[in-house]
Amino acid sequence: MKNSKLTKLETLRKTHNLTHKDMAEKLGMSKAYYWQIENCNRNLYYKVAVKIAKEFNLKPDDIFFDDLK
Repeated sequence: MKNSKLTKLETLRKTHNLTHKDMAEKLGMSKAYYWQIENCNRNLYYKVAVKIAKEFNLKPDDIFFDDLK
């Protein structure tokens, strides 16, 4: 079962009509590596969360914590 921070990644990606490949290219990683992050097969490190947050004009904490708006 996916945890909440990774469900957020999938939701953000799909809301912006992006594919795994699109996200991977934006983050400078392989599609497979990004897919593994989104599907709980790799840890989401803070450095990567910063890059993702920047793409969506969010703060990294918005990805890691449910109670922040």
